[in-house]
Amino acid sequence: MLTFAVRRLLLSIPTLLFISFVIFMLLQLAPGDPMAQVPLTVPPDVKEKMRQALGLGEPPLVQYWKWLVQVFWTEPKIFIDWLTRETFLLGWLPDTHLYQDELRVISWQTRSPVMDIVLQRLPQTLWVVGLSYIVGILIALPIGIYSAYRQYSVFDQAGTFITMVGFSIPPFFTGPLLIVIFSVYLGWFPSIYDTTHVVNDWDSFTVQLRQMVMPIMVLALQTTAQLSRYMRASMLDNLGQDYVRTARAKGLSEAIVVMVHVLRNSMIPVVTVIALGVPAIFGGAIITENVFKVNGIGQLLLTALFANDLPMVMTLTFIFAFLIVTFNLIADVLYGLLDPRIRYD
Repeated sequence: MLTFAVRRLLLSIPTLLFISFVIFMLLQLAPGDPMAQVPLTVPPDVKEKMRQALGLGEPPLVQYWKWLVQVFWTEPKIFIDWLTRETFLLGWLPDTHLYQDELRVISWQTRSPVMDIVLQRLPQTLWVVGLSYIVGILIALPIGIYSAYRQYSVFDQAGTFITMVGFSIPPFFTGPLLIVIFSVYLGWFPSIYDTTHVVNDWDSFTVQLRQMVMPIMVLALQTTAQLSRYMRASMLDNLGQDYVRTARAKGLSEAIVVMVHVLRNSMIPVVTVIALGVPAIFGGAIITENVFKVNGIGQLLLTALFANDLPMVMTLTFIFAFLIVTFNLIADVLYGLLDPRIRYD
């Protein structure tokens, strides 16, 4: 297992490099000019100097190489310096001072480092997306297990109907629908997510929960619909297997048979869906964050696209690609842990 994980980890490096190269070249073909938003009063020679400062006058391959150096060499040095300077675990170590004012990936829109902006927006996205995914998993798995065990029951029929509706309706429809119902008519929850809100007591914590309910409901709805269907189908495949009849013939209780033997084997395909669903839920957050005005990386990506901020778009797109490759590796490793029949070495 360790050999397989190391081999896949090494293989993911050229994979990510190839993905980043393809993304960079595609973005180079995108129409638009970052200087288009500069006021008309700026002289042409000043605009040309600004283009040179942003690296727009260099060949695409040179720009791509500089981006690689900045992302994979400069930014890790900044991260290591931060770890040894401010974190609790490694703050006792001497300051490394690896970063020596090298050029970083600069946003064309804000003229500030891209990674600094991403790290400012990331906590908001993790709060909303992370909690919605956890809530979706916690709801979906019991529904799928019980629906399979009580196949064609009233609960199964109702669960099938609700999950199909939830899976069919996109977030850009459910978001405004929830706003109209729970914010406009009922007034239970705020329609706009306040990212500047600070939690320092119980009342402020309650306000934070209230403003997180609707974005989490929108994202968790699709997660629950998808995972519960996969969980139900996988459980039905295993409930009719010979080992289940053998376990029941040995006198094991129904709870042990279903929750131990059947559930463990049924989780193998579901793990893939859960692992690969993490990047997908981040993609869904792009729409949800704009509907509820969550100041996260999803809204940041759309803002960068409208502003033709290619360094920001490139970095955020690469982050999504990195998530896909990483969680694909995690799913493969979990296969061997869940199913003893699977051996990679």
